[in-house]
Amino acid sequence: MLQCIFLLSDSGEVLLEKQLTGHRVDRSICAWFWEQSIAQGDSFKFMPVIASPTHYIFQVFREGITFLACTQVEMPPLMATEFLCRVADVLSDYLGGLNEDLIKDNFVIVYELLDEMIDNGFPLTTEPNILREMIAPPNIVSKVLSVVTGTSSNVSNTLPVATASCVPWRKMDPKNTSNEVYVDLVEEMDAIISRDGTLVKCEIYGEVQVNSHLSGLPDLTLSFANASILNDVRFHPCVRLRPWESQQILSFVPPDGQFKLMSYRVKKLKNIPIYVKPQLSSDSGICRISVLVGIKNDPRKPIDSITVEFQLPPCVLSANLTPNHGTVNILANKTCSWSIGRLPKDKAPSLSGTLVLAAGLERLPVFPTFQVGFRVMGTALSGLQIDKLDFKNLPSRPYKGFRGLTRAGEYQVRS
Repeated sequence: MLQCIFLLSDSGEVLLEKQLTGHRVDRSICAWFWEQSIAQGDSFKFMPVIASPTHYIFQVFREGITFLACTQVEMPPLMATEFLCRVADVLSDYLGGLNEDLIKDNFVIVYELLDEMIDNGFPLTTEPNILREMIAPPNIVSKVLSVVTGTSSNVSNTLPVATASCVPWRKMDPKNTSNEVYVDLVEEMDAIISRDGTLVKCEIYGEVQVNSHLSGLPDLTLSFANASILNDVRFHPCVRLRPWESQQILSFVPPDGQFKLMSYRVKKLKNIPIYVKPQLSSDSGICRISVLVGIKNDPRKPIDSITVEFQLPPCVLSANLTPNHGTVNILANKTCSWSIGRLPKDKAPSLSGTLVLAAGLERLPVFPTFQVGFRVMGTALSGLQIDKLDFKNLPSRPYKGFRGLTRAGEYQVRS
């Protein structure tokens, strides 16, 4: 049973406090948490459960906002962590993002959502589709009306029928004229390439995102051609676990609209789509830099939105960098950003130039790490393939579509 929820900003300011039970948790627990966070550094942010002198604290960090939940009683820690993740996801979905200003501008809706999502310390309604029926998302019209009429509540006067259903994530008997469903494989590739070009680590975090507009109460079955490559799978509550455990088949009654059906990881990949070859040599206070970018393993789909970023060391006084393709910008924090876009067919993009070092330095003492960004439309680079999608309880055969997208996550090249 959770007793209180706090939302903290990057500076440690308490943005929101929600007491959940009759036992009031003093706000001083946030001051203790922030002091420990400063003293122990970034490693403290990755501790999901913390024992303070008076409470157990659960934390989730998202987009600069720290979600804290406190309790003094025994409870499953994963339940608290999962609930905080759900709160972060719902707020991001409702507010169109997650930052300090959005929470301050919409604190009434945030309080209303927490009122519906948890009751007396126990999670209650966490499905976004049902919450949208109960609490209208913020928009310009509702804000104007609240100013004119003086009422700020967005809570519906009627309880959604689906809250009493055996499938609470779906509206009761929705009617859709389009009668279609789309399945997207959205993946992020994390890779570390060593100084000599050796692939140290490469894995993919992926999501199966579904956009469903089906009438009635459809029953869907989704199967993969190579489900054995998946690790660390995580499912939407609509997925039946037994068919997956026995046959690795996703059997579910989908929510109406967009939702994340599952997430997964594919580990120990050996192929990367592009290479980045940095070369740095320094002498007499001048560092010469050259960066070459090209295709390493052709995914047979266009690679676009290619960027290369690296942080200039503090000892660099000035930089003169010239690309043969794209544009280069050096930001105020000494971050060099090279925007390439799509690879040209007639030449390999390269960046060359010189860095002027501080007085007294002959050579560059530290070498930067290059952060690479890209996007590949139309394919999942993990190799995951959808085999088929079957339907039950539908009067007519719906339209179904499949897409793939892979983009760079933490894609690093060491120099």
